[in-house]
Amino acid sequence: MFEKLIAKGFQVEVHSHAEAILSVDFPQAVAELEAALENTTIPIEEIIVGGGGEAKGTQRLRKALASTGWPKFTFTIEKRINGVKRESISHEIDHVRTFEGDKRIALEIEWNNKDPFYDRDLENFKRLHADGAISAGIIVTRGKSLHENMRVLVRRFLDERQIQGIEDLSEWGYEPTRRQRAAITKRVNSEKKPLSFREAFTDVFVADKFGEATTHWRKLEDRVHRGVGNPCPLVLIGLPDSIITFNEGKTALAEVEASEAEGSAETAHQ
Repeated sequence: MFEKLIAKGFQVEVHSHAEAILSVDFPQAVAELEAALENTTIPIEEIIVGGGGEAKGTQRLRKALASTGWPKFTFTIEKRINGVKRESISHEIDHVRTFEGDKRIALEIEWNNKDPFYDRDLENFKRLHADGAISAGIIVTRGKSLHENMRVLVRRFLDERQIQGIEDLSEWGYEPTRRQRAAITKRVNSEKKPLSFREAFTDVFVADKFGEATTHWRKLEDRVHRGVGNPCPLVLIGLPDSIITFNEGKTALAEVEASEAEGSAETAHQ
């Protein structure tokens, strides 16, 4: 299961008979998810311009899933006594695939949230599975290689684009905050161990935007191995560093800026 993803460096981990359930009862869901993920790419410019927020690449993944029958879905579970509603709990899931007989698979993408979001996702999956609302839960997140090599990726961007200082970053759509500027300057001007601008920016940017307290493979794995979400059948999928590309340049930047302008226009219209 998910052989194509594994061959491309994706991490895949299954728990509580999820492989048997998906491969036997939901092979179509596996095929759809694999097709959406295997072609996922994120230009490095989207990482920089996004400042650590959800990359346009993951937004494209969301749209691809929604277009193939994995829309956002809200589960509402009610408790009634003699026909009178006493309690109602809602669980909104980013992507849910529904099959004949109201059988469902739930999926969440955690690109770069605070890591307690894993607790929310896993507990939601646990409750929904216990109530018979879903057959399995899937979480897609930053894999080990992508998280651990983020500094290498950011530094490569700076080197290849010949970024020499903060003023050069504006050409690529990124403006550090006042706090980030101060942190970078402090490292560059340190009397004991001064860093080059590229070293300082890489340290500050990655620690600030993709730090250990964000959603990445080890944080998810730790929770699942402690039993969070158990006994819901789970599939964990880690995005590898190989999905980051460096050949788009200003084309990727233009696409990001156009997307942001379109989003601003839609917000203003609303």
